[in-house]
Formats: sequence, structure tokens, C-alpha cells
Amino acid sequence: MTETDTIVGRGNRDGAQLFRTWFEGLTASAEQGQSAAYVFVMGSLAELLRVFEFPIVFPEINSLQTAVRRVAHEYLDEAEDYGYSPDICGYVKADVAVQLRGGEHPMGRIPRPALAVYTNACNTYIKWAEIWERMYQVPVFTLDVPGARADGQSPGLGDPVLENDRRYVLAQLRELIALCERVSGIRFDVDRLREHLAHANTMQRGWQRLLELNASRPSVFNALSDGTIFLGVANGFRGTAEGARYFTELVEEMEHKAARGIGTLTDEQYRLLFVGVPCYPIFRRFNELFTEWGGTFVNSTYLWFASGGANLGFQYDLARPVESLADGLLLGVRDAMTSMFFQTRILDEMCEAFAADGVVYHPIKSCRTVSTGLADSRRALAQVRDIPSLFIESDMMDRRVVAEAQLKNRIDAFFEGLAARRDQVAARGA
Repeated sequence: MTETDTIVGRGNRDGAQLFRTWFEGLTASAEQGQSAAYVFVMGSLAELLRVFEFPIVFPEINSLQTAVRRVAHEYLDEAEDYGYSPDICGYVKADVAVQLRGGEHPMGRIPRPALAVYTNACNTYIKWAEIWERMYQVPVFTLDVPGARADGQSPGLGDPVLENDRRYVLAQLRELIALCERVSGIRFDVDRLREHLAHANTMQRGWQRLLELNASRPSVFNALSDGTIFLGVANGFRGTAEGARYFTELVEEMEHKAARGIGTLTDEQYRLLFVGVPCYPIFRRFNELFTEWGGTFVNSTYLWFASGGANLGFQYDLARPVESLADGLLLGVRDAMTSMFFQTRILDEMCEAFAADGVVYHPIKSCRTVSTGLADSRRALAQVRDIPSLFIESDMMDRRVVAEAQLKNRIDAFFEGLAARRDQVAARGA
């Protein structure tokens, strides 16, 4: 067996195993009666919560896994029968059903919450956490993170505006530390926080390098399929030695592939950007509708906003851990919000950096936060860059509104247009 045989595919294999290990840990916590911290991917503060030995539960990830494993409809039906509208977030409804089932989940059992911590990065987070508050009478903590005032406004940490925002976030963080001490019965240990932040630094360096490497030709991973595995590890193992080691080895694998011209596809024909959230009810088939044409996703806004700020490569200052954690939270969450509300500039930059041939916009029924304004975003990008785009609608959870035949027709027509455009360019150059 050659070195290539050993290293290529390792990230997907190890990532899947780590994911199973994570759910096994949650199941063990539930069976032992241990309560967890419920958090979300945008601003999870897992590094801090691990200091207080909370198991970390990401309800968004739990919900999407019900769709990937093709049982989401059972959970959605149960929540709707309980009284939740078909029009609200599918993630919320699947989680409600998980709670009604006592934590039953296709990958194990989810422990009850001891507290919920959320940011204002998504408007749904606030109402979602109130459900747990009513069900379990647990404390919920809102971290109000100021967003960017305008597109392209990214002041540095020394800027007076950002300094005021940083102090505001830091004050809330200190309140959260006091709450965690009361709920867990464990005193805050700044050295343990430093340890978790150091692991997060390694992971965040790796995540940023991973994105850079996918500018290679051919691309070394698929941002839609492989990227979802990487996101699962980035969130579930944030601030841990296992997560840091995984991303160190993942970068090693991708650098090996880039140096040897090993692509995620045998014959890469089209390099695409993805805007939105994947179609999980037919996740594998959805990706195949593109790869069958030789299309691969080289980057996505999903790898941006769902990575918890890891895409920035931000490095915590271990000499001032609490203050630096506030810095990272502020920068990461506001960047995630920017990815949803001010996409044009960064998409234009991605088109250039990743030599994209097209952009796929995927609004979904279940998430208005991500989907609202995508048509306007598409028009705005067309005004600054001549690049083909595809606008297709389905859902991240609800198979009742996913029409594979219609998706295929639209996607096939898109690739036929890309091929015709390429022929026209070749003819002009002849």
C-alpha cells in the first residue's frame, strides 16, 4: 500500500468515526442522567463550556442528521401534530420531536439541557431556546453580538467602534461564566480555558488552510459533501485535542493531494460556489446531480457561516484568554451574519480566488434567515461579475418539498449552458 493509498480519504473516514464517537458520548451522558449545554454553531463558545465539563449538544446538527438518515419526516410530522406550523424552521421541529421522544435520535440519545447558550446570529435561535426553557425550566443565556453596520465594514480590533462592541461582548461573557459556575457547581479555571483555546487555535489555523488549499486545480475536496463532514468535526470537537489533531492531519492529507494533483473528482470540469444550506433529505443524490457533470463545489457560504468563525483563522491570545475569547466571539459571529446579509463582495472575491465557473444559489423553505434576499444577492453579483448562476429551491429537512426531477432538469440545463458558454469562448479564441 502506497502513502497515497493510506492518506487519501483519511479525513472522511476519521471524521465519520469522530462523529459517531461524539454521539456515543452524548448517549452515555444521557444514560447517566448528565445534563448538557445546548448551543448553536454560530457562537457556540464550546471552548468555555468545556471548562465546566458540560457535554455539548448542537441541536442544528442533531436535526440535519435526521434528514441525512432519511427519517426527518417522522420527526417533522410529530412536531406538527404537537402544534408546530409547517412553515417554521425544520431544524426546530425535528428537535422538538427529539425532546418529546426523551432524546431519541437515529445516532443515539441526546441528554436533557442544563442550560442553553445562544447568540443573535440567527433570529430563530431566540425562540428555539425558549422552547427548552418552557420544557425543562432551565436558564437560557443570550449573547447579543453587534453585527457589521454596512457591507465591507470590517474594522480591526483597535478601531474605536469595534472596541466598544468588544467591551460589550466581554461584559456578557463574564456574566455567562458566573452562570456556568452556578449551574455546574465547578469553579472557573482560566488555565483550562487556555488549554481549550490552544486546541481551537490549531483547529482554526487548519480550517483556514483547508479553504486555501481548495483553490488548487483540481480541487482537493468537495465543499458540499466533504465539507459537511469537516464542519461536523469543527463544531463537535471545537477546543479539544481530538479536533486539533484531526485538522492537523486533514491539512496534511489535502496538501498531499494538492502537491500531486489528486482531485476530489477524477475529471473536474466545472468549479462551483454554493450559496445556502445543502439539501439533506437527498444529500448524496443532490451532490451527484452536479458531480455527474464533472462539477464540484470549491467553496460555499455554508463553510463560512457554519464553521463558528473558524474560516477567519483567528488566533486566541493565551496571555489574555477571556478577553481574547470575547474578541473571537465578536469577530466570528459578526462575520457569520455578514455571510448571510452582505454576500456580494465575498462571492466576487471567491469567484476570482477559486476560479469559479458558476454559482449555485439554494434557498430553502425551512430557513428564511439564510434564504431571504438570495434573488437580490444573485442580481447584485451579476452586476459586478459576468458569471453564470443557478437558482434552485428545495429544503434542508422536509422531503415533501424536494422534487428531485425538477432539480435535475434545472441543473442539467445549467450545465448545458456552461458547456455552450465554454464552446463560445473557445471559438472566439480560435
